[in-house]
Amino acid sequence: MGFKPLDYLIVLVYLMGVTVAGILISGRQHSSRDYFLGGKELSWWSVGFSIVASETSTLTFISIPGLAFKGNLFFLQLVVGYFIGRLIVSIVFIPAYYRGDLETAYDFLGKRFGLPLRRFTSSVFIVTRVLASGVRLFATAIPVHLIMGLNYPTSILLIGGFTLIYTYLGGLKAVVAMDVVQLFIYLGGALASMLLILHRLPHGWADVVTFATTNGQHKFAIINVTGGIDLASFLRAPYTLLGGLLGGTFLTMASHGTDQLLVQRLLGCRSRWDSQRALMLDATFILLQFGFFLLLGLCLYAFYGGATFQQLGLATSDEVFPKFIVENLPTGVAGLVVAGVLASAMGTLSSSISSLASSTYLDLFKLTVWGRSLDEAGELRWSRIFTLLWGVLLIGGAMLFMDTKNPVIELGLKIASVTYGGLLGTFFLGLFFPKTNQVDAMIGFVCGLLAMVLVLATTKIDFTWHTVIGSLVTILVGNLSWAIRPPWVTDSS
Repeated sequence: MGFKPLDYLIVLVYLMGVTVAGILISGRQHSSRDYFLGGKELSWWSVGFSIVASETSTLTFISIPGLAFKGNLFFLQLVVGYFIGRLIVSIVFIPAYYRGDLETAYDFLGKRFGLPLRRFTSSVFIVTRVLASGVRLFATAIPVHLIMGLNYPTSILLIGGFTLIYTYLGGLKAVVAMDVVQLFIYLGGALASMLLILHRLPHGWADVVTFATTNGQHKFAIINVTGGIDLASFLRAPYTLLGGLLGGTFLTMASHGTDQLLVQRLLGCRSRWDSQRALMLDATFILLQFGFFLLLGLCLYAFYGGATFQQLGLATSDEVFPKFIVENLPTGVAGLVVAGVLASAMGTLSSSISSLASSTYLDLFKLTVWGRSLDEAGELRWSRIFTLLWGVLLIGGAMLFMDTKNPVIELGLKIASVTYGGLLGTFFLGLFFPKTNQVDAMIGFVCGLLAMVLVLATTKIDFTWHTVIGSLVTILVGNLSWAIRPPWVTDSS
């Protein structure tokens, strides 16, 4: 049906409306604490929904339906691991964070091991987040390019520019408030698409079941207990039961326990209990959300008569849902769905910008002699400078991924997995191994990173195992360092 003037108007009104609303809702900030932590006055339910929106992004909106379209529901094994990982973070990590007045995730490591390790882990987070967020922002350009006819650079600038404005002016309060709004906008757009598909299928849901189960198809399959005849082939197999559960658990412990992108929100809650409630709300909602988007992929498969994405003339499965939007949604509804696509992207991008700026300012700049001499007005000014800097860099970085042909959900997770294992293992050393010191943690962390570089360069082990491997290497090497370290080698912090 194509994108009509009304659809363009809806998208434009949405972009302008969310930007203005974010600025107005945030109120005035007086210091970096207000700007990056919302004054530690955020409600638990808004933080919970904000985390959902932050971690969803366009990766979920377009790539998860594509995974079910070309395969089955094996990805849900990973999602169950996500739930378990959030439960562990709620029980283990959050109480540790609230025993001190922490500003960032890496503040914990600074208090436990020393400032050099805090600076180093924060720097690693910054590099990883820039790459992973670049992938996420580029993912937004795929449906915008296909649906609205804009080229990739223009699409990236459109979404990045509006997001940067309200993030720069409004701080974390604006980010969280707009995340909640954007969550229900993109879910509403996806739900409208599913209902339209079911309405157009002659027998509705029965047709979805038929196409998913006939002609040798097992697209409703969730549990995968296969994976090869030896350990090497098992580790290479994607989405196995053990790999999904362990990989999802460890990946989530890393993302929600050590990644400033999400920990920043948890630290903005009023209390430890509020933080835990927020995370369990997120855990429940994310399980339902992933299930919904996978079922949407099966609906798309039935709508296109069981054709593959290659038979539809597409380069990747990520393009299936955008193709449906541009060709089948009526005027007005198409604009709503594209607004949903932009909403999912803006929620994640604003969170990335804010977390990068907060980690740069609080973990690195504020700890220098220059940063310590600032008054509240100076803190706020530098906080916004770093926000502007990272916003511009992320927009530019997104353009580096324009030639990728892999599903962006897997590319984004692979980038995160490189450092997540080392970060998680280092936090475990701080939480459960009281005799280890900064030297042990630093050696373990570096070896965890090197192990992941080696795994990626020399093996085809599936990304679901990356965080597990990196974490175990870090813990083992850190404890080995403690066992053999001469007694005179102590912290240098």
